[in-house]
Amino acid sequence: MKATVPITTAQLRSACSQCNLLELCLPFGMDEQEIQRLDELVGTRRKVKRQQPLYRAGDPFEAIYAIRVGWFKTDVVLEDGREQVTGFQMTGEMLGLDGISTETHSCNAIALEDSEVCVISYSRLEELSREFEGLQHQFHKVMSREIVRDHGVMMLLGSMRAEERLAAFLLNLSQRFTARGFSGVDFHLRMTRDEIGSYLGLKLETVSRAFSRFQEEGMVEVQQKHVRLVDLPQLRKLIQHPVGR
Repeated sequence: MKATVPITTAQLRSACSQCNLLELCLPFGMDEQEIQRLDELVGTRRKVKRQQPLYRAGDPFEAIYAIRVGWFKTDVVLEDGREQVTGFQMTGEMLGLDGISTETHSCNAIALEDSEVCVISYSRLEELSREFEGLQHQFHKVMSREIVRDHGVMMLLGSMRAEERLAAFLLNLSQRFTARGFSGVDFHLRMTRDEIGSYLGLKLETVSRAFSRFQEEGMVEVQQKHVRLVDLPQLRKLIQHPVGR
């Protein structure tokens, strides 16, 4: 039995204050009555324990999810049984768009820590989008951000060497933390180095060597999963002016 808690309009506003879906749930220029209608979009919250799935590949697509608290990874299982990590999603970001085209989810979404999501009924979203033109526009903006992020990952994997990939990954995390009001230079990694390697297309040993080099050269300080970015300009320079190119 999945734990869900009804949400009031006041709670919805609070929950979305740091969320990537702010424009979707509370579009600018809408009056109180219209906002109350939108409250129907987020009717429940769902808690997901660490290492438990929010959904799995093949599950029917019914909703998209805004991460209220916590972290998730998305992955697929390859034909040889290996896991391929396809993304990491943090508080304020969204999950579930993979199921829109086929009406079934194409990947697994697994909690990296105890987490909570807002459940947004996709059928109700479509219905209200037809009624409120601004809502449809804002949703398209949110989808566009996800497409741009996926494109960035493809560029990263196709054109960068191992240390450049890890530098780009850390800088991306820094930007995402900063955008949500957290420290962009001092943070805790919820994912393992093995999972980072899977996402970046690198072996575990390669990820560890890259972290060691960054630490030796004074760019980062690492204590287990805690990371402090000491020299952001140097990390950026590594990507902009790769050695040996």
